Amino acid sequence: MNVAGRLEKLLSLAEQLGIEIRAESMGGDGGGLCKLKGRRVLFVDIAADLATRYDRVLAGLAPLPDWENCFIVPEVRQDMENKRQQS
Repeated sequence: MNVAGRLEKLLSLAEQLGIEIRAESMGGDGGGLCKLKGRRVLFVDIAADLATRYDRVLAGLAPLPDWENCFIVPEVRQDMENKRQQS
């Protein structure tokens, strides 16, 4: 699966987990997960290349315990587990 497909799967997972997604231009090196007024919000930097966007979303979601019981395609699950181990 290519990076665009993997990013799409991660964004779908974030929505499943009740995370609000905001796609905004942040200069190409931004993005990530944060809490705003008690809600989880995932910022996706549309100025960044696909690989950077994927890495930022992955870094935001991997530490969360919420996704472990969700169905995730094997390639993305492996990326999530690898990213979690790096943290």
